[in-house]
Amino acid sequence: MSNRSIVRILPAVDTEDGAGVRLRRALGYRQDVRMDPFLMLDAFSSDDPNDYIAGFPPHPHRGFETVTYIIDGHMRHRDHLGNEGDLRAGGVQWMTAGRGIVHEEMPQQENGLLRGFQIWLNLPAAQKMQPAHYRDIPAAAIRTVGLPEGGFIKLIAGTIPWGHCPLRGAERSPRATQPLIADICVMTGQGVEIPIPATHHALLYVFQGALDGGDQAVAPGNTVWFGDQGETLRIAPAPNTSDGARALLLAGKPLNEPIAQYGPFVMNTSQEIEQAVRDYQNGVLASGAVKPRAAPAGR
Repeated sequence: MSNRSIVRILPAVDTEDGAGVRLRRALGYRQDVRMDPFLMLDAFSSDDPNDYIAGFPPHPHRGFETVTYIIDGHMRHRDHLGNEGDLRAGGVQWMTAGRGIVHEEMPQQENGLLRGFQIWLNLPAAQKMQPAHYRDIPAAAIRTVGLPEGGFIKLIAGTIPWGHCPLRGAERSPRATQPLIADICVMTGQGVEIPIPATHHALLYVFQGALDGGDQAVAPGNTVWFGDQGETLRIAPAPNTSDGARALLLAGKPLNEPIAQYGPFVMNTSQEIEQAVRDYQNGVLASGAVKPRAAPAGR
């Protein structure tokens, strides 16, 4: 089996979202920095409450899914459908916005480290107007396997061939995008090779230690994009690194559909975006009682 080659390494961009939450945006800060089917990847990590305490007050979404993974800290989710989620360290929130949802994500701590990710995963045109739904996945439900040379694989979504017994992620619902999402830590030696379907695009976001990038070490805050040729991704710490490396793996089957986006609305045409804005302003973005609001901005 051959390894996929690195085709680009891009630094994440420092930005703010919500009510002033400081974060690093690895995907989605420009239209050409998306990897179909992934629209956006935000990484947040701070032990300064001023960087996160204001959180993400009520805001809408339509046309895609959000996956929030908390490594350290505690956040609460509430939405207009009456869902409430308590997202703690190691847990995942999987929200399908579909035709529309209005929700908030608020830190439940006044100090300490808050660290995690939010991923925006596109929906195919035929599914963008499906009813919204929401699922909390606690840390205990997410399978973690140790690696022989140290480290681990924490499989959030998808399936990885693994000897005689495939590793199965906590989220395996059928999706056109067939997402594979994993938190991978490698400590020493040759690291690990992860099989990737030939149909999938793939990337790694490095957030701890330094990753072996061939002719260079890839530092935290960088996204490694891989080409489509090859059956596996080789994930290993940079040579002469004693602390290993940790990265978030995203792989998915591209939709190859046009993308029209205005802030938290992601559709296929500008007319659909205009309709989403009108629906939000008129309080009919989604089923249930939603108060009319001004045109949305940001997340």
